[in-house]
Amino acid sequence: MKRLELAIESIILASRWLLVVFYLGLGVALAIYALSFGKKLYEFVTVAFTLGDTDTILKMLGLIDAALVASLVVMVIISGYENFVSRFDDEDGGVHWLGTIDVGSLKVKVASTIVAISSIHLLQVFLNSSSYTTEQLMWLTIIHLAFVVSAFMLAYIDRLMGLSKGKKGEE
Repeated sequence: MKRLELAIESIILASRWLLVVFYLGLGVALAIYALSFGKKLYEFVTVAFTLGDTDTILKMLGLIDAALVASLVVMVIISGYENFVSRFDDEDGGVHWLGTIDVGSLKVKVASTIVAISSIHLLQVFLNSSSYTTEQLMWLTIIHLAFVVSAFMLAYIDRLMGLSKGKKGEE
């Protein structure tokens, strides 16, 4: 019976390597998004001197938004792999900082990035507010506030968990 239990545990533990497919897929998606970013950047460069201030700001906010989304994907890939699959080798001293992002911190960082992305989108909407109804502006603001509250709640929960871990370590 013990052999069966060990075999099942080995299979379950080995199944974490299936996550690599998802992380590699996210890497491919990131490469495609980088091409999309390059296209947006090229389009911006070709018209930069003909745009007004508001349109220039809107284009730049779109580029910043894309950079934040790309950073979010990288954060998920690296942290997910490090936390759930395997540790990165630190023989050359280049990746020692990767192990410092735990699952709770990752959630807070992801939520913070989503709030930043939502903020940029909301700023783009407000700069172009004539294209939106008052009701649409209200709902976009409410949705953004829901992201902000969620991020605060995740950070609060993460802090509580950190405090409780600290107290257990002292005992």
